[in-house]
Amino acid sequence: MHKSHCNSPLVSVVIPAHNAGVFINKTLNAVISQTYRNLEVLVVDDGSTDDTGRIVESFVKRDHRIILVQQQQSGVAEARNVGIRRSSGEFIAPLDADDVWHPRNIEKQVLCLLDGGPLVGLIYGWSVVIDEDGISTGDFIASNIEGNVFQTLLARNFLGNASASLIRRACFDKVGLYDCKFFRGNAQGCEDWDMYLRIAQHYEFRVVPEFLIGYRRVKNSMSHNYERMEKSHSILMSDIDSVGAQIPDILFRLSKINYYMYLSQENHNIKNHKQARFWLRKSLEVDFILTVISFRLYKIVFKSLVNFIKELLGEKNDNNINHEQIYVNKSKNCSKLRSNFAIATNRSHLKCVLIIKRLHHQLLQILYERYQH
Repeated sequence: MHKSHCNSPLVSVVIPAHNAGVFINKTLNAVISQTYRNLEVLVVDDGSTDDTGRIVESFVKRDHRIILVQQQQSGVAEARNVGIRRSSGEFIAPLDADDVWHPRNIEKQVLCLLDGGPLVGLIYGWSVVIDEDGISTGDFIASNIEGNVFQTLLARNFLGNASASLIRRACFDKVGLYDCKFFRGNAQGCEDWDMYLRIAQHYEFRVVPEFLIGYRRVKNSMSHNYERMEKSHSILMSDIDSVGAQIPDILFRLSKINYYMYLSQENHNIKNHKQARFWLRKSLEVDFILTVISFRLYKIVFKSLVNFIKELLGEKNDNNINHEQIYVNKSKNCSKLRSNFAIATNRSHLKCVLIIKRLHHQLLQILYERYQH
C-alpha cells in the first residue's frame, strides 16, 4: 500500500551507490534538505569497497527516512531495481550518488505530476552540469518537450541524466523495471534512456522549466567510458528495432548521429581532441547531411571559438557570469545547497536552445505521423 502524509504522496528516492564515498555526503544532504518532507530514501550500496556504507549509516542514525541496503556488485540497473522493490512510494525519484538537487526539486516535480493526471507518467527538470567541486562548468541540459515524446526521445535523450526525473510507480508496473542486460554485456550507460523510452510508449512527459538538478561530471567515471557507452547505445537501438514498431529509419540514424556528437562533445570538453574528431568522423559516416545540420556540431564549434578567443585575450572562465551556478552553503556540520540555488544564465542562449529543440521535436512528430500514414 502506498503511504501518504497530509495528502502528499510518499516519494521514494532511490540512490544506487558504488564507491561513492567522495560525494554521497553532499547527495544525501541535498535530499534531506528537500522542502517536500514525505520522503523515504533508499541507498543501495552496490558492492562498495570504500567508506560509502559507513557514511550512509551515519545519516541513517539521524534521519529515520533513510534506509541502507547492501548487496554484491550487480550494476546500476539492478541496484535501482532493488531500491524500487523495497520502496513504498507512489512516486519514484531516481538519483545518482554524485548528483545534487535544488531544495524545492521534489516539491515542484510532485506538484507537476499531480496536476498532469494519470496520463502523465514522468516529470523532468533542467540540469546544471557541475564539476567535482560543485562548480558550474558552464554547460546545462534544458528542453521544453512535453506530451507524447517517444520519437524525439528516440532521436536523443533530452532528459540528459538519471537524476532529473520523477516517475509514477504505475509506470514500472506497466513496463517493468530497469534492464540488467547492459551490465551483463559490459555495456552500461543507456539503462535510463531505455527506461524513458519504454515509459514514453505508454505515458506523456511533462517538464518543470527550472534548473533543479546539479549533474556532476566526474573524470574517470562510467560516463567517460565511451566505447562502453557506444555499445550500450547499439544494444538500445537493437531492442527498439526488434520490437517491430514501424519507426522511420531516419530516426535511428538521427539517434546514432546525436549520440556520436554527444561523445564528440564530451571528449572536446575534457580536451581530448583526437577522440572528439574520431566520434565526429563516425557521425559523418552515418549521414553527412544530418551531421552537418546538427545543432550540437555548431555548439561545439561555437564553444571552441569562444575558448580560443578567451585564451588569446588571456581571460579566464568566470562561472558566475552567463552560466548556471550552483552555490554551496558550507556550515560547520554539512555542505548543502542554498535555498535560492542561485543561477546566472545567459537567457538569450537558453531561449535559442529551447526554440531549436522545440522545432526539432515538432519536425520529428510530423515525420513520424507521415510515415505512419
